Amino acid sequence: MNFEQLWAPWRIGYITGGDKPKSPPNAGELAWMPEADRTCFLCRAAADLATDQQNQHQSDRQNLVVYRTKLAVAVLNRYPYNNGHLLVAPVRHVARLDALSNEEHVELMRCISRLNVTLERLMKPEGFNIGLNLGRVAGAGVPGHVHWHIVPRWNGDTNFMPVLAGVNVIPQSLEALMELLHAELDRST
Repeated sequence: MNFEQLWAPWRIGYITGGDKPKSPPNAGELAWMPEADRTCFLCRAAADLATDQQNQHQSDRQNLVVYRTKLAVAVLNRYPYNNGHLLVAPVRHVARLDALSNEEHVELMRCISRLNVTLERLMKPEGFNIGLNLGRVAGAGVPGHVHWHIVPRWNGDTNFMPVLAGVNVIPQSLEALMELLHAELDRST
């Protein structure tokens, strides 16, 4: 039997727990939200370096931020289920939907809609899974910071690999996808 190898170097960090993002430059100067949990990767992504645009850009790259508004932040999932898997979260660290303001609800849905359209134009998926997991028993990996998953889907994208080997094939690096998303979002602004 002839076996081929799949290379997925980003998975080892998830397996070993050693893939923690580096602190951005001037991390002590981050404008953390008052409710922020400084151990939460979504709070770190939402933090702002408003005084220094170059450091903000570098911080966003390190934290995989692809889009931000005053009330929402979108990041690439560091351990994606599929290529283009995004997480959309409120800037505030809140665990429950009823803790969101009306403005946050609207802004989050606008962000999800915009990113859905952007991924559709950019990647041409045949469908999407969009949803959230509330609570650890429901599958929430970050139960303290509510967030939505946007997962592009293609016919056959789960093929035989998960059944036989428990693996998914992600054909594109996070960095390459981030560059494409930034270019597309800049073009459609």
